[in-house]
Amino acid sequence: MSTVSPFTGEGSHVLGASLLGRSLPASRPDWPVQRLEAPLLGAGPGVLHETWVTDGPTLEGHTEGIHWRRSGDVLFGQIDLAEPLADSASPASAQPVLQVLSEQAYARLFRLLDAQGLPHLWRVWNYMADITGQSGELERYRLFNLGRGSAFVQSARGVEGQVPAACAIGLAGGPLSIAFLAGATPVLPVENPRQVSAYHYPADYGPRSPTFSRAALVYPPGQELLFISGTASIVGHRSVHPGDVRAQSQEAMDNIAAVVAEANRHARGGAFTLPALNYRVYIRHAADHAAVQAVLAQRIGAAPLVCLQADICRQELLMEVEAMGAQAA
Repeated sequence: MSTVSPFTGEGSHVLGASLLGRSLPASRPDWPVQRLEAPLLGAGPGVLHETWVTDGPTLEGHTEGIHWRRSGDVLFGQIDLAEPLADSASPASAQPVLQVLSEQAYARLFRLLDAQGLPHLWRVWNYMADITGQSGELERYRLFNLGRGSAFVQSARGVEGQVPAACAIGLAGGPLSIAFLAGATPVLPVENPRQVSAYHYPADYGPRSPTFSRAALVYPPGQELLFISGTASIVGHRSVHPGDVRAQSQEAMDNIAAVVAEANRHARGGAFTLPALNYRVYIRHAADHAAVQAVLAQRIGAAPLVCLQADICRQELLMEVEAMGAQAA
């Protein structure tokens, strides 16, 4: 078992979890869990259970399809929305199904957070099938961005600046799956000086730019958490090193290092370092795993690392890495 646990302590309780791997068990735990049916790469167990735990008591609920738990002013939630077998236009809106589902999921999410008095979204994990496939005139990832952005606007939340850290990753199949952490305090967004902010991407990347920050510092009681969004081989707004997974891995880690340096300009609890973070890496082709891991080992040493075979949101990108760190505030 691998445990990502910024809320550790004696008598701790599970807030939520992720279950990763092939042939996931049919039984579900009592807490919210995001199930990611995708091959884990490298030696180790075939199934991995990552958990968020808390020292305090938890309150649990099911709201509009969201399974959630909160402890104090921190909430973890998860929702799956199944798509039809064939992506088609919604009869009610003439919009593609993934766009409609994305807007619905985020609208439900924001209603829950407002009702719980925890309005600030910290970190979101988005997974969908066939992320770079076409649906009508647009790629599915661009449809997802349309739906997500619309929900932000309709809930009177901004689509740039103070937005959560996030990833959007493609799996071989399954529902639109969204897990999230939220709280009573706003995020301190962190951008990467090497990259254009995602919410300022030009129209070449779709009719609505992605709604996320490159990283976010957040402050549950007594702690400082750093969430680094999915990060790939992008400089400015352009993909670089097509076809070269080693160079892409180096570039992605250069971006991670730049984000950490920028976060450390604002950190209250001391400097974050690359070897002290936890990493999840998405690799398009399983055969590239050894090359990616070798590059990362040079940069992060023996830091906790989970590698998952999955698709990235641009066809030319071969890998993406995200990270998380925690320290006393």
